[in-house]
This record gives sequence, C-alpha cells and structure tokens, in this order.
Amino acid sequence: MNITLLQTSLYWHDPVANRAALEESIFNLDQPTDLIVLPEMFTTGFTMEASAVAEHPRLATHRWMHQMAAQTNAVVTGSYVVRENGRFYNRLLWMQPDGQFATYDKRHLFRMAGEDKIYTAGIKRIVQEWRGWRICPLICYDLRFPVWSRNHPQDYDLLLYVANWPAARQRPWDTLLQARAIENLSYVAGVNRVGDDQKGHHYSGGSALIDYTGEVLFQHYQTPVIHQQILSLDNLRAFRQRFPAHRDADGFRMEL
Repeated sequence: MNITLLQTSLYWHDPVANRAALEESIFNLDQPTDLIVLPEMFTTGFTMEASAVAEHPRLATHRWMHQMAAQTNAVVTGSYVVRENGRFYNRLLWMQPDGQFATYDKRHLFRMAGEDKIYTAGIKRIVQEWRGWRICPLICYDLRFPVWSRNHPQDYDLLLYVANWPAARQRPWDTLLQARAIENLSYVAGVNRVGDDQKGHHYSGGSALIDYTGEVLFQHYQTPVIHQQILSLDNLRAFRQRFPAHRDADGFRMEL
C-alpha cells in the first residue's frame, strides 16, 4: 500500500480555504497513492464553536472528499464537524473513489478543552477493508486509550490517528504512537497539523509512520509536509507468524 500523510497548517473556521489548500496539495502528489490521510477537523481547526462551522452530512466537505477520492483513485480520510439530528459530532469520513463511504464519530472527547460538552461521543469503532488491507481509523485523544485501540482479535493491519495534538504534549503523542504499534502488532500512522490556531495553541506536527516492531519509518515536525511511503502487508504477516504475541492476549469485553 502506498500511503500519503498530509501534515498542514489550517485556516481558522474557513472550510473553503482549507479545502482549496488541501486540494492543491493532493493534485501535486509525486506518485499515485492508495490512501490519503488528512488531520482532525481539517476544514476548521480544533474548535468548540461547533454551531458556527458544522455541516450537515453529505454536503460540501462530503462532496469534496468524493471528488478528491475519485480523481486520485484513492481513499481520502480525515475528520470535520458535522451536525446531525440536532447534535454535533467530530466525525471522520472514510471516502472511497466509487463514492462508498463510512463514518466514525470520535469516541474519546477531550474534556480539558470542553469537547465532551459540545460534541456527542461515538459508540462504534470501524475497520475498513481496502485493497487487501484492514484499516482502523481513530481520532486524536483516542490515542491515549489502549483498550479502544486494541487489535483484538487481530482485525486490522493499519491503525490510523488523525489529530490536532498541541506541541505542549508532543512527547505523549510520539510515545503512544509507538506503543500502539508494538502492542497491536500493526502499522500505525498518525497525521497531526502544524502552526498556530486562534486560541493560541501551537502545533508542531510529528506526523509519523511506525511499523509493527515500533520502528519509526517516518516522522516530521514543525513544517507542512506531504509524505508518501509504501507499506508491506507481506512483511507484517511474516512478522506476526514469527512472533505471534497476539495469541497470548487477554480476552475482554468492552462496555460503553
């Protein structure tokens, strides 16, 4: 799989400008790709002013993502603010080139910013099959919760985190990405933003690709970057056969 990580700065509360900037980046990709990963709330920045920026499902951003997916023949994924049935969601959209899509609503809402007071938490994780891979996309603060991220029973090959993770907590981001890869015997990709938002938070990126042993294959800080890399499913499967730690994992049932 050729995966593309798109680390960028974001225009505050300006979906049109953000979509235009991302569209230019996508059209300038060096090579064909299978999967394009955008940051959390990529149309607005991480905002608690949901009523000012929320979109109804299947409108502008949904249509834009379908266009990007169709034109690149790749899945495009990232999260944005959605209003549905009178509630707000930090919703990840997984968009395929043929228009088929899936959604994941952020489960763990960042209470220190009051996200849990504004948005409704998701109740279901998704795993998407794409070109022979099984991929589990999650959002930002979900990274801190290993049970929700657990690859049990070995149902994914690639774990994604889209984020607006501030520089003040860069070390946990870096450390937890590696931990999630090691404990789940999975590739992990994390896509964070860079720059400053209107609330005075600085973001230093640190978007990364980690392999199933915890080795950092790529990581970049502070400036925008578009990174493309080929991941090997055969190598992952071979490692799981040589080192089947997942067979000794503790069983559990998750209660929401």
